[in-house]
Amino acid sequence: MSDYKGFIRKFNLPDGFEAPVSLEFQDLIAKPLNRKDVQLDMEAVNSSLEIIRKTRGGSWPAEAVTEEFNFLDLAWHEREFRDGDSFAYAVRDTSGKYIGCFYLYPMGLRTELTEELLEHDVDASWWVTAEGYEQSYYQKLFSALQQWLKDFPFSNVYYSNQEIPNED
Repeated sequence: MSDYKGFIRKFNLPDGFEAPVSLEFQDLIAKPLNRKDVQLDMEAVNSSLEIIRKTRGGSWPAEAVTEEFNFLDLAWHEREFRDGDSFAYAVRDTSGKYIGCFYLYPMGLRTELTEELLEHDVDASWWVTAEGYEQSYYQKLFSALQQWLKDFPFSNVYYSNQEIPNED
């Protein structure tokens, strides 16, 4: 058995692939996460620390985020999206209310790569605000994500959230 710890499996995207800049599902709309989202994203994260940790798992967010930290984080997501290294989307409802985010990372970036995970070509994770969770947007965003991933050239998705909703 090989040790893949520390390895990141880059995306194998077709030449000319451009990630969607708008995705819709029922009353959800996803657009690439960028620096313009800094205030809404910061407020959403900081008001939802416990629910994000409970559902998404992982080490982020370790604490409330500052505006400066969040600006740099969103600029990083924006650059990765532009370069096709990963894809992060802000999700709102049709009224414009910030619901949460979802991320498509290469395997090994968020979740430690193991031999069992080599068959997967993307690590998908998401979070919603505490209010969104109470309103069942966590399940709805999971359903939306399953639909939206059909617009990407991935064949075997690994959903890395700690809490995976039952599929209806």
